[in-house]
Amino acid sequence: MEPVKVVEALWDRIEARDWASVAGLVAEDAVIEWPVSRERIVGRQNFVAVNSEYPEGWSIRVLRIVADGDEVVSEVEVPHVGLGVFRVASFWTVRDGVITSGREYWTSLGGDPAPEWRAPYREHRPGPL
Repeated sequence: MEPVKVVEALWDRIEARDWASVAGLVAEDAVIEWPVSRERIVGRQNFVAVNSEYPEGWSIRVLRIVADGDEVVSEVEVPHVGLGVFRVASFWTVRDGVITSGREYWTSLGGDPAPEWRAPYREHRPGPL
């Protein structure tokens, strides 16, 4: 499967809570980094567990996926009924049809307030961009 299709399938299978199929898309020794929370998830089992044990109430909407060879970038929106709306930019490396590494930046919409000094240069939007 080409790299962009692997990442498309990843998000589809996570949304479907098809954890066995998610595992089939991730290398056994994959390393996924979450720099914002300073976490590193090592191994397919841990990656699947972190996702499958997340509190229910969420869905996933893929906003875009771009690829250049084995490198794939995805942007998704993850609304959660109790926790608000999250956005995630993910940078994946896909080799031989599986994800071998990733770096994901999760943030909540509006979680990083806009500083006042930028006010003259921007439009402030109350909803999602």
